[in-house]
Amino acid sequence: MLTNTMKGLCFLVFLGFLLLNEGVLYTTAKQFRDVLSHGKTSSHVRYHKKLHGWSPDQNNWNEKLYPSWEEGDPRWNDCWRGGRVVARLTTDSPALVGSNVSFAVILEFPRCQKEDNDSNIIYDRNCKNDSTDFLDHYVYNWTKWIDDCGWENCTSNNTHHVFPDGRPFPHHPGWRRRNFVYLFHTLGQYYQKTAGSSATVSINTTNIALGKHLMEVLVYRRGHRTYVPVATASAPYVVTDQIPLFVNLSQKNDRDISDFIFIKDSPIIFAVKIHDPSHYLNNSAITYTWNYGDGSGLFVSNNPIITHTYTLEGNFTLNLTVEAIKPVPCKPTTPTLPYPASSGTKTPTPATTTNDSAITTNPFANLASPTSASVMEYTPDGGCHIYRYGHYKAVISILEGILEVNIIQMTSVLMSVAQATNTLVDFVVTCQGSLPTSACTTVSDPTCQVSQNVVCESVEITDECLLTIRRAFNEPGTYCVNITLGDDTSQALASTLISVNGGSSSRTAQGVLISFGFLVVFVVIVTFLLYKRYKKYKPIERSAGQAVNHEVLRVYFSNFKAILFGGSNERDPLLKSKPRIV
Repeated sequence: MLTNTMKGLCFLVFLGFLLLNEGVLYTTAKQFRDVLSHGKTSSHVRYHKKLHGWSPDQNNWNEKLYPSWEEGDPRWNDCWRGGRVVARLTTDSPALVGSNVSFAVILEFPRCQKEDNDSNIIYDRNCKNDSTDFLDHYVYNWTKWIDDCGWENCTSNNTHHVFPDGRPFPHHPGWRRRNFVYLFHTLGQYYQKTAGSSATVSINTTNIALGKHLMEVLVYRRGHRTYVPVATASAPYVVTDQIPLFVNLSQKNDRDISDFIFIKDSPIIFAVKIHDPSHYLNNSAITYTWNYGDGSGLFVSNNPIITHTYTLEGNFTLNLTVEAIKPVPCKPTTPTLPYPASSGTKTPTPATTTNDSAITTNPFANLASPTSASVMEYTPDGGCHIYRYGHYKAVISILEGILEVNIIQMTSVLMSVAQATNTLVDFVVTCQGSLPTSACTTVSDPTCQVSQNVVCESVEITDECLLTIRRAFNEPGTYCVNITLGDDTSQALASTLISVNGGSSSRTAQGVLISFGFLVVFVVIVTFLLYKRYKKYKPIERSAGQAVNHEVLRVYFSNFKAILFGGSNERDPLLKSKPRIV
């Protein structure tokens, strides 16, 4: 009896040991969330439904085949030959709920390394790197390794060609060029795929809560026995129920549009660009309702580009409402739950991006805080549609500025031979609007493409916008001249083509020709007087031959006189032209 009791106790102790050992193994087994988010769990995961094609991050992780390292582990320094690999993760967020949001990862290799056509990593022979001696052409020759131990040849491939959760790699013709494993993680779920040095993934946002979320990615490279982690990256993304949009404001003659200061009596162009990379709103009816804030009323249009002219100076509040009516199947829908904001969370502030001709508003503005859920409406024809709205607001200032510049006259400045070194031209310029404070002249080639000289100077005009700008030209030729008048708010330009004659050398030649002409005239006059004097002492009779000779001589002198005393021609062809507006 005692022996049986002892046997029973030993069996219970052994069984307890096995259960304890199994429990220890279970508790020490890593899960995807332990690796991809370093054990941190999000309280909002329960609000999200399963994403199509994604798996819950509570699945077990194969630590033996895919070793995981904490941030700061020294093994990261030796995970890649020749340096560290950097993963760049980008997204086309923000995304309107119901549309798709996409992510792209690009691997940046160390200097002088690149991927060849077979997805092997090689050294770039054209790269200048004095500190590296390329003893081998390859950094990683995965093609040779696969040929030595291919999909069908190696007995261990059944356990090697698998993802961290044990699922086998997809076997397709391009599997040889997929030497990296990408593991995407968001909302308590993960997605795994093989690819080359870049990878993309797209998810539908129908079952994603409104608000700001985080996408993480972990990248492994192929190894002989295990896969080696090489890079990690993360990027935030936003899901919103308001239409993300950009508004570009542009105006002719405005000096700096980024300051939201525009010119009175000049049209402003408002161009709306809806951010919809997945084309979710392609079949929607979209209308744009504008309120310019100047008392002109509401303007409704289905065109994303519109112009408006402010006729008064002051500050005005611009408001835009974009409405999209999208046809959808008539199915019962569940309103998307908003993202529960944690304490201390700050709403991102609007930002602006500027360029020379327009100002663009940031689509992240007012998108992190959802304001409404989907509204479905039934139509008389038995269909259904939902409404989506987007909003834009800005305060702009309207001031008086330079509206137009005209070149009304160009005159060559006459100078003495001793003073002339360059050809001087006076440009008479007028403008409309405010009075300018600066004037710039740009001299270019006849095509107005290659600038040769730029001169800027301050001008003082107290009454009428009429000024004369004198510019010097070193060489004869045809030039394109741009004259720009500006003030603190605006600038306007006028252009013209001008043909410039020679400088001092041409004037010297003209002086020599004039002196020679006077000498010839003097000789002709003296000859004519002598001829008249001796004519009366000759007999009246003359032969026909003498009459002919006399007539020929008279015609000769008449033609010579016509050449020397021609019509009064202007020296400078510019002076023959009438004043013009260009």
